[in-house]
Amino acid sequence: MLESGTPPSLLDVRWRAGDPDGHAHYLEGHVPSAVFVDLDRDLASPPGDGSRGRHPLPDVAAFEAAMRRAGVTSQRTVVVYDDAGSTSAARGWWLLAWAGHEDVRVLDGGLGAWRAAGGRLEDGEIEAAAGDFVARPGAREVLDADGAAALARDAVLLDARAAARFRGEEELFDPVAGHIPGARSAPTAENLDADGRFLLTEALMERFAKLGVQPGTRVGAYCGSGVTAAHELLALEVAGVEGGALYVGSWSEWVADRRRPVSVGASG
Repeated sequence: MLESGTPPSLLDVRWRAGDPDGHAHYLEGHVPSAVFVDLDRDLASPPGDGSRGRHPLPDVAAFEAAMRRAGVTSQRTVVVYDDAGSTSAARGWWLLAWAGHEDVRVLDGGLGAWRAAGGRLEDGEIEAAAGDFVARPGAREVLDADGAAALARDAVLLDARAAARFRGEEELFDPVAGHIPGARSAPTAENLDADGRFLLTEALMERFAKLGVQPGTRVGAYCGSGVTAAHELLALEVAGVEGGALYVGSWSEWVADRRRPVSVGASG
């Protein structure tokens, strides 16, 4: 798809928790014509006092402007990638879909898959011709804390963090360890194979079925700050389960209010 027909807009969203050098890595080598998109600056608002979590939804006008700077138009396919198993690229995918773009895709396997397929890299900055994307938010469901609690109680809420964080055995980023009562542990790492590609559809369907999710099930996801939870929703779509809701504030917002209940251990 990247070699023929109308070329897509390519967005490089390299970001990892604790690694501020995504842009530097991009400058060293990226897929030709890809424009760097900064997750903290372009795909989130500043966290402020923390009550909205570490990666709140971006201001709509600011997000639209960032996507236009990256060359995004409503008529052209957008392909997003990273070098971390699509865990940060999925945030870009979800936001564009939430804002009304109808053709957003993620490069499965990211930069590693591109290299393995013999794709060349180029270095330096790419400045795209300005796009005309118009953000019309609301195409994807967003949960607040009360909505996440209700979903965990009445349907399925998946916790995308590592299992040890879910159980409350460790917490690297937030002041309280544990999980939202009623949530089910579904680490995003288990959506991928050893090469960082999504498991086949059948395998993902089986994985989510064991977690109580079938097509038609009302489901949502959260993580630490609303980044890898988007990856969970992407994996659900690969499995044929569409319409999942994102608790954007996620655990970082949940524990900002110490009155909210916290569970520990392996069960919800």
